Amino acid sequence: MMRVFHRKRRPHHNLVTTAKRIGAGHAQEMSLAFPEMSDVIPFEMASARALSSATPSARARYEVALKEAATALQDLLQTGEPLELLTIVDREDDLAAAKNLARSFSAGAGEVFVLGTGGSALGGRALSDLVPNKRGTPRVRFLDNLDHHTFEAVLKDADLKTVRFLAISKSGSTAETLMQTLIAADALRSAGDGNDLAKHFAVVTEAKPSALRKFSETVGCPVLDHPLGIGGRYSVLSVVGLLPAILMGLDAKAIREGARAVLAAARADTAAESGPAAGAALHVALLREGALRETTLWSYADRLNTFGAWWRQLWAESLGKGGNGTTPVAALGPVDQHSQLQLFLDGPGQALFTVAWTDTAGKGPVVPVSEAQNLGLSYLAGKHLGDLVEAEARATAETLARRGRPVRTLHLKTVDERAIGALFMHFMLETILTGQLTGVDPFDQPAVEDGKVLARAYLEGK
Repeated sequence: MMRVFHRKRRPHHNLVTTAKRIGAGHAQEMSLAFPEMSDVIPFEMASARALSSATPSARARYEVALKEAATALQDLLQTGEPLELLTIVDREDDLAAAKNLARSFSAGAGEVFVLGTGGSALGGRALSDLVPNKRGTPRVRFLDNLDHHTFEAVLKDADLKTVRFLAISKSGSTAETLMQTLIAADALRSAGDGNDLAKHFAVVTEAKPSALRKFSETVGCPVLDHPLGIGGRYSVLSVVGLLPAILMGLDAKAIREGARAVLAAARADTAAESGPAAGAALHVALLREGALRETTLWSYADRLNTFGAWWRQLWAESLGKGGNGTTPVAALGPVDQHSQLQLFLDGPGQALFTVAWTDTAGKGPVVPVSEAQNLGLSYLAGKHLGDLVEAEARATAETLARRGRPVRTLHLKTVDERAIGALFMHFMLETILTGQLTGVDPFDQPAVEDGKVLARAYLEGK
């Protein structure tokens, strides 16, 4: 049932051998499902491998689910009151306000510590993976996990004369963020800067009464409004993610431009061409077939490392309800070939894999020819570091497919602001549609609240 919420074993194939063959140019090129979208969207997603390894029954279920997903997508995009997370990418006033705040807030700053957790931090952290060490911008660090050793060390080592704290909480009542904020303010007072807290703090929270809002009013620090209609895990394209991006010297407009490209394609595409609809349909078909318990995003790029963590929260918190959902697994390549690949190839097998890589062939340092040949490593001689990374990414996808694992591939020319903005929007749409097709509200997280209530009771000695 679709509900609309507006809120046996195959022969072993050696992976290294496969990578050598691909690197030598002898492997069949992967067919990309949506080549006609490459001029609009800065990535290509292909599901052909996943469908080729599926049973006839699963393929039939996919066709049914694809029609349902296409209908749900058009309902989502054409509704009279569209979701704010979809319309915010067309705004410019909030970016202007964020740039003005960033300019004054970062003046004279040595470091900016972002205080927030979950959706208030993961989007910004994912964007921080794009940042080289730029001059002219303060160093931005995210303190999204509460740990007393880490926070004590931060306050001890920071230059409290030049440090800045950006506190982000949608509700303004997040205990972890409030605790960090109050302790940081106390440290500044102890260092003799208590009369100038307005210079050291900035806040992003909803425009309604809350503890964090009251703190900002008390110290007189600048505040940006968290959009009322966007939940934390969907907020990366708002000032929640884009204010940190601006502080890090990234192009916030380009991030939104990539997101708009995905939306434009979603409005124009037929069902078979719609990336988010096809992704949701694939997941739902395998779920209805009883063949899916895990969903794995495997990125062969350090620039997508934290993006995997952002996606993991999005997927888990949006879809894991009432006994529904699949467990999201974020993997990083090539390193996780040496940790998780054995399980992926030879374990239970009820997982859908998305293997993502960028154009790295011919890039990076080169292995000296003579030294490699002397060591019997002719297949590495004269190769760039990026040659091996790309070969291993493609080999991973092929090896998983040969084991009968459903695999789709995500190919990007590069990971820049526009590309990651497109990825944010694609996976948010795919997640929402998957929820609608499985009868799950993708916008709430009722079970999480139980733990918050109990933790507060413990603190109050109840």
